[in-house]
Amino acid sequence: MKNHSNRNLTISALLIGLGILIPMVMPKIVIGPASFTLASHVPVFIAMFFSPVVAIAVVLGTTFGFFISTTPIIALRAFSHLIFAVIGANYLQKHPELVLKGGKFTLANGRFQLFNVIIGIIHSVAEMIVVSVFYFMGNMPDSFYSLGYIYTVVILMGIGGLVHSLVDFNIAYFVAGALYKQFNLPIFEKAVKHEKELNKVTA
Repeated sequence: MKNHSNRNLTISALLIGLGILIPMVMPKIVIGPASFTLASHVPVFIAMFFSPVVAIAVVLGTTFGFFISTTPIIALRAFSHLIFAVIGANYLQKHPELVLKGGKFTLANGRFQLFNVIIGIIHSVAEMIVVSVFYFMGNMPDSFYSLGYIYTVVILMGIGGLVHSLVDFNIAYFVAGALYKQFNLPIFEKAVKHEKELNKVTA
């Protein structure tokens, strides 16, 4: 139990570090006045393949890092990730089989991609709510107001945020799929076990 806790603590710390570092070094796609950093959500998504506790720790850790290094709106957007991280991690605990298709990893996994879309919608709606609060308080840059709420918040932050989430979760899924046999990711372990039990029943 102690080794398990130490492992989770170490993994959480590494993912928190990556979560803070990635926005500083990865390329940004700028669609004024918004910008989207490639892979910025990947550490949180990877944490979901471990456990809800690791996912929560990574969200809180990255949020704290952004609170002391960036603007309040960025930090609060990061904090809003707690919603999709908790929902997603808990669902994966109950349905680990969705990360594999026929016992194998593939990006062409319809069940996982549907899960990805649902998580992406929750993700983008939560961030839209945060941005909307700042927007209506008058705390956004002038460019947001000159272009209007529908374009800047609904289209850029909402639809753009959904696309960003879908891409990042697929990156995280690809990384996890490439590493799970070497690093024993818990959700993938459970998925493999579930597949073996299913094969025994149908044999």
